[in-house]
Amino acid sequence: MYITTTIPYVNARPHLGHALELVQADVLARHHRRRGEPVRFQTGTDDNSLKNVLAAEAEGVPVRDLVDRNAAAFEGLRQTLDLSFDSFIRTSSHPGHRAGVERIWRATAHDLYQRHYEGLYCVGCEQFYPEGPCPDGHEAPLQLVSEQNWFFRLSRYQDALLDLIRSGRLTIEPAARRNEVLAFIEAGLDDLSVSRSAARARGWGIPVPGDPGQVVYVWWDALANYVTALEGDDYDRWWVREPGKVHLMGKGVIRFHAVYWPAMLLSAGKPPPSAIFVHDYLTANGRKISKSSGNAADPVALVDAYGVDAVRWWLLREVPRVGDADFTEARLIARADEDLANGLGNLVNRVVTMVHRFLDGHVPPAGEPLAEVSPHEALMAFDFRRAALAVWEIVERANKYVERTRPWQQDRAGQEASLGTLVHACRELAVQLEPFLPTAAARVAAAVAGERLPRPEPLFRRLAG
Repeated sequence: MYITTTIPYVNARPHLGHALELVQADVLARHHRRRGEPVRFQTGTDDNSLKNVLAAEAEGVPVRDLVDRNAAAFEGLRQTLDLSFDSFIRTSSHPGHRAGVERIWRATAHDLYQRHYEGLYCVGCEQFYPEGPCPDGHEAPLQLVSEQNWFFRLSRYQDALLDLIRSGRLTIEPAARRNEVLAFIEAGLDDLSVSRSAARARGWGIPVPGDPGQVVYVWWDALANYVTALEGDDYDRWWVREPGKVHLMGKGVIRFHAVYWPAMLLSAGKPPPSAIFVHDYLTANGRKISKSSGNAADPVALVDAYGVDAVRWWLLREVPRVGDADFTEARLIARADEDLANGLGNLVNRVVTMVHRFLDGHVPPAGEPLAEVSPHEALMAFDFRRAALAVWEIVERANKYVERTRPWQQDRAGQEASLGTLVHACRELAVQLEPFLPTAAARVAAAVAGERLPRPEPLFRRLAG
């Protein structure tokens, strides 16, 4: 499976909304690797946006300095969030990206033409709208732009896109988002402006081949990253021959990925993606978490304060497949204490303590498994909360088994039977938990490893005062 996230603008440091998508993609990648399947997990940053230029101007620093600094913060989330991506592309500095964008431009030349255009432009979305205000909530007024642009004949691909989605060759989850895309296409597609004047872009971006007075539209540039990052044999391996090409994204950019991007690829004679998973937004007090709104929770600060397990678990356990999720630190703390400290941590600690108390630390033979559970079905439906709950079923069944069998009231044979079952459950839990909480899973595995268990130690600290 080739798993990609969107590549965010780097006009500011990353916020928790970016962490959500990265963690979801990481779970998918780790899950498929654990099943022995080849995986490439790619992320990166969109460096060529006008938003980045304006942010640098506001700060009074060179654009390159701002872009490099903030892109490094995004790449640093690998350590902060325990991510396992294989590739990180920066569109302003990746050695093959500009050449790849130029190749796609030339491959679609038969669908490109010039004309004058006038419209209302949202810098936050980097797109034109027929009227204001911005439907995605950006507060800055739309700008009236009038200029000569290159256009892509998107209208030519309406029937092909409908067939691609209706046939299931491009799946879109959840179903409501698929229906949204189909309705948009069925309403009729207008041709798409795919360049901006170099003057308005302050000269930042990729020049249009053969027309240095224009730069390539940032979305055309950014979407291309999914193939431009695949160098040499990797392109054939992961894009041409790989049937599972999965894009993860927020609902605000579905049109770009499910309409514009497949049309670009069809025009260029390249295979389209195979699956698009759309998540909704994280909110704070009902408002979308974003850099521009000033309510952006910092994932680095949250991990420093509460630990990576607590942050990852809240994102996976609390965010629904459909619908926005409102974040507060109090909710993160409550979920971590209830599930990780009181649930998982207490279970493992009780089991290890009883093995030492009754069996001198020696692990008896494994009994019958408590639960045959797997998050696979839920993950194939891109339902991360249901997948996390499937793993959590082991914790719940094991805690109920402790209360039902009461090893402290049994004879030696009964203790060996029940504790063997419980140690086996904890070991299985460590395996199933690894894609979700790799650090915690490693601690659980170490706590119940070997023929003689190590002395019990707390696995999680309680976060509430």
